[in-house]
Amino acid sequence: MSTDNVWTHKGTFLLAAVGSAVGLGNLWRFPYLVGEHGGGAFILVYAVCVLAIGVPILIAEVLLGRSSRRSPIMGMQFLTRCHGASRGWEVIGWLSAFSAILVLSFYSVISGWALHYLWEMLTGKLREATSISMQQDFAALLDSPLLLTLYHTLFIVGCAIIVARGIHRGLERTLRVLMPLLLLILMLVVFYAGSVGDMSAAADFLLSFDVERLSLEGWLEAMGQSFFTLSLGMGAIMAYGAYMSSDASLTLTAFSIALIDTLVAILAGLAIFALVFGAGLAPDSGPGLMFISLPLAFSAMPYGALLGSLFFLLVLGAAASSAVSLIEPVAAWLVERFALARAVATGVVVIIAWSLGLATVVSFNLWQADSPFHQWFGLSAFNVFELISHVTLPLCGLLIALFAGWALTPTESHKEMHTRSQWLHLWWLLIRFVAPTGVAFVFLRALPWIEGYLLPTLGAVIIVGAFAASRVLVSHPGADST
Repeated sequence: MSTDNVWTHKGTFLLAAVGSAVGLGNLWRFPYLVGEHGGGAFILVYAVCVLAIGVPILIAEVLLGRSSRRSPIMGMQFLTRCHGASRGWEVIGWLSAFSAILVLSFYSVISGWALHYLWEMLTGKLREATSISMQQDFAALLDSPLLLTLYHTLFIVGCAIIVARGIHRGLERTLRVLMPLLLLILMLVVFYAGSVGDMSAAADFLLSFDVERLSLEGWLEAMGQSFFTLSLGMGAIMAYGAYMSSDASLTLTAFSIALIDTLVAILAGLAIFALVFGAGLAPDSGPGLMFISLPLAFSAMPYGALLGSLFFLLVLGAAASSAVSLIEPVAAWLVERFALARAVATGVVVIIAWSLGLATVVSFNLWQADSPFHQWFGLSAFNVFELISHVTLPLCGLLIALFAGWALTPTESHKEMHTRSQWLHLWWLLIRFVAPTGVAFVFLRALPWIEGYLLPTLGAVIIVGAFAASRVLVSHPGADST
């Protein structure tokens, strides 16, 4: 691979992967899950799941990307040929590309909401807002397909410009400025929340160790969060890994990504809930927390408009760094496969995702009650897209774990990981058995018809997976050389 397609600095991959991992889920989903499921008890279970499931698959994705030096689709084609594996494994690349475009289509629409609130904070429109007025403002935003389309367009075009400028002038240069800036803004918001909000109530909500509130549902949420938070299964980490220098440590980088991602989520949660509790508001989940409770809290506090603007700038930056990582894998494939100019390839990806995103836009208004999706699935387009992604992403992660654990040779893995044999053996155990079992839980839980039959079905899936793995082993017996 040309040096033009390798990160200039070793630390850029860390920034890129953290940027991909840190997104809207860190800012509105993870903190609420922690507070609802036992605080520190949930964090402990989550940490164990990250170490046993998330980090091993993260290492596997980077390993596949760096060993192939290609986009996920072309990379899986290359690796299956090199290792004499079935061409069926190539579905990993195609499934990750499909998932990336699908997630980008609705992620861009939701991220666009932050543009709306950034503008309202900057113009002072939210001064002296009330709970009713904030709910009406949010409802008015969702009821306007024109506004949603405008924000969706602005957001995705901004991300496209970054990707179109290339690996060094676009991705690398942007990430090296954006990620430190986002961390600085986060620390400013945390300091502000500690000064004017109720940090003790936030810490009690998030960090108190309450095992009684940690139900089976909490364990499953922790398992799912440990997978989804690291942006696994959508090709982003594999694509970024292809640009990673050969002498950078996969293991150290993977643990650093998981640690930074978790710390950002906890710090954001402390800041958000300190402001919410300080304003006398009840903690909410999902969009209600981010776009109703939090703006209302900022409006009631000194210098709230300024810090609120910085906060939504943080939200936009985190969302953009994740969205960029969704565009890159598919755009890189178009450049490799069809020799398209990078700007043209990026445009193709963005136009497809933007067009698909219009279905999400109208699912909040014109198609809210009556649409083809409601007739076919009983759900809105947004809910259908989200459900599909919650199936395809863990499925892709499961296949990555099985391929890395059973199809790759120990020699290849050791060559890429540059690690001691003890850790390599532990990773081998985790990626072959523990991680696939955990991701099978995540995958099955996403299937709406599986509820109530999770454990027996999981057993069946594990048996089938073990059989499939054995077939891989039989297909290249003793292939311990590259």
